[in-house]
Amino acid sequence: MKMQRITLHDIATLAGVTKMTVSRYLRTPEKVKPDTAERIASVIAEVGYQPDPDNHAIASNALPRIGVLIPSFNNQIFSDLLAGVESVTTAQGYQTLVVNYDYDSQREEEQIATVLAFNVKAILLTESVHTVRAEKYLKAAGIPVAEVMGLTTTEGRVNVGFNNFQAGFDMASMLIGSGKKRIIYFGSMSDIRDEQRYAGYCKAVEDAGLPTGRIAPKKVSSVSTGAGMMTMARQMYPDMDGILCTNDDLAVGVLQECLAAGIAVPQEMAIAGFHGLEIGQVTTPKLASVITPRFEMGKTATEILIKKINNLPTIERVDLHYRLSMGSTI
Repeated sequence: MKMQRITLHDIATLAGVTKMTVSRYLRTPEKVKPDTAERIASVIAEVGYQPDPDNHAIASNALPRIGVLIPSFNNQIFSDLLAGVESVTTAQGYQTLVVNYDYDSQREEEQIATVLAFNVKAILLTESVHTVRAEKYLKAAGIPVAEVMGLTTTEGRVNVGFNNFQAGFDMASMLIGSGKKRIIYFGSMSDIRDEQRYAGYCKAVEDAGLPTGRIAPKKVSSVSTGAGMMTMARQMYPDMDGILCTNDDLAVGVLQECLAAGIAVPQEMAIAGFHGLEIGQVTTPKLASVITPRFEMGKTATEILIKKINNLPTIERVDLHYRLSMGSTI
């Protein structure tokens, strides 16, 4: 019978440390605290662990990697971001190690530890708020870290993004400027970016002396989710005449429901989305949206990370801005 191979995870569990710490001990034991190193060494000796010489993820430094964490594989905005990342890594001789954490902070923490155990040279994150333990992992790794998709002020981190609060404010103001009086915000996962856009929307609506309203299902955005939210909103806010969605696929679902119900767009119902996804640009009528620079964010952040890896001078904070498109739904 073939014996089951002992893994890094097994060693970490037995030693009471993270897999990242075990990996660091195997590569650079002098960088691990003496008592921790002794505990890991004792477990390795006890179980007879031998690193796999064919496992290049652990045994080789020949292929430099950059880790990338995204919250969803099912959202086009992150595929565009990854395309920007890989436009640089491919040309510069790096590989990308991409993992998904399903909008779950605990899962993100676990995935950060997993990615760091692969000896990545830098890591790119799509969140700016992390668990306490995740922050400890990132600081202990001692590698360049980038946060994208929004603007942050975290000391010592690369930040490439745009102002989500201002974008929410500006698009809500555009809806108000078109004469709409009862504008409802359609959110999705209520992550930090969604909350910032909602706060911007609230500021614009309240400044105009109008009431706010919100639908927030805490689901990954999709066309079907948007359609379901529209059905709910028509019951909760029968006087609504405008909708601002946190993503274009939600807005397309809203648009489909309006067309099916005979609601004239934009005369009776103005609709705005977010991100300028292709699905909203090919609808009839064409969707109004906040156009965001997703490819450029991935590209710029990765260029900066590689400069930092090579100890080259570089800027660390870049606001790539956004632009508003009225389309034909406002």
